[in-house]
Amino acid sequence: MKTEQTVRLPSVDRILADASCQALIAQYGRVQTVEAARALLAGLRAAMLAGTQDGLEMASITAQLAQRLQAQARSHLRAVFNLTGTVLHTNLGRALLPDAAVQAVVEALQWPMNLEFDLETGKRGDRDDLVEELLRELTGAEAATIVNNNAAAVLLMLNTLAQGREVVVSRGELVEIGGAFRIPDVMTRAGAVLREVGSTNRTHLADYANGVNEHTSLLMKVHCSNYAITGFTKSVELDALVPLAAKHGVATAVDLGSGTLVDLAQYGLPHETTVRETIAAGADLVTFSGDKLLGGPQCGIIVGRADLIAKIKRNPLKRALRVGKLTLAALAPVLQLYRAPDLLAERLTTLRLLTRPAAAMREQAEELLPLLQDALGTSYAVTAEAMKSQIGSGALPVDQLPSFGLAIRSAPGARLSNPLGVLEQRLRALPRPVIGRIGHDTLWLDLRCLEEAHAQAFAQQLAQLNGVVDS
Repeated sequence: MKTEQTVRLPSVDRILADASCQALIAQYGRVQTVEAARALLAGLRAAMLAGTQDGLEMASITAQLAQRLQAQARSHLRAVFNLTGTVLHTNLGRALLPDAAVQAVVEALQWPMNLEFDLETGKRGDRDDLVEELLRELTGAEAATIVNNNAAAVLLMLNTLAQGREVVVSRGELVEIGGAFRIPDVMTRAGAVLREVGSTNRTHLADYANGVNEHTSLLMKVHCSNYAITGFTKSVELDALVPLAAKHGVATAVDLGSGTLVDLAQYGLPHETTVRETIAAGADLVTFSGDKLLGGPQCGIIVGRADLIAKIKRNPLKRALRVGKLTLAALAPVLQLYRAPDLLAERLTTLRLLTRPAAAMREQAEELLPLLQDALGTSYAVTAEAMKSQIGSGALPVDQLPSFGLAIRSAPGARLSNPLGVLEQRLRALPRPVIGRIGHDTLWLDLRCLEEAHAQAFAQQLAQLNGVVDS
């Protein structure tokens, strides 16, 4: 039985006939608009029966309908401001692509591409050929192949070369990274048998030698991602391991993880072993990520001996793990940038962020401080302070970069409950969410990743915090 209040709700047909609704139909389609209108009316009717909602004018109903349709159409994958201080933030998509890669991806989205078509012969080609020559040039390796991430690269390598056989790894390198990705588990899934040698903190060449037997397929070294072992430690360098592997007729594989192509020390950053150095030291195979220190799209790259790469490419799993045209379209121009190392720090986004001067961030913080303080009101105190950034994604885990940003603390006498949690939530609710980090009773907004091109957009939406966090 309808009450007087529910009768005051318009019908779906009447809503659809309203002039303002015609624009919604043109944008979202009639079917979606009708379904959204029915759902909206059902909710309003229930609220009226419960006495929590009064009758509404048509303009208010169509406005709510527009908000509902807009929310439904919004992608769950959204652009955010990364003010965490972690440049290669796994949860925020890691490396940002340089302009050349972005334009290449746009073109690949809009046009058919010669993904597996040899333009010279007119016959079917190999998609790896699109970047293999560049990878050989930049790493010194004989051959290369690409899969969808470095975990896939390790899995494919092990499954191809060590299925049913043993792989010797130091106990100090049996890492676990994000998502409970563990080397021993990957070994099992790949069908390989793990042979642990040495101890957690010390492994000697004799440990590797004692671990080799007639079932051994690989001697493997793994980059210690996200942590470092210090103190009474010892590990075996690759150049010592290679002769041992050659003596026993087995291959040497290195999982570099981040896999930089240049010596970062020349840009004032901590040194990280490069792929070329690893190949030059005698590694038969090297796996690394494309979206970490390399600064490209998500992918896993395997470089090394041509005969071993050929075996890997023949593995049926390669087809399941291969990359598509968008990844290759983005990777090629990123690799091209490495041909001009003198321009790399300017053109490669990841390196530009890692080498951003602290003085520039300090100047930016001082400009933004009064805007943010005005937006937050008296419940918070904002200061510009020195901070420490990190590279992220397991690269150089103990090294930090001098940075600068905005520190937000609860003002003395503020009456808000959990003020920093409230503010963090409000920042995440902005049109372009702002992601910072909370620690030591402070909300830190590290400005390392807020380049000048985006600073104005960040400042403009701060006004939307007015009158909200003080309420």
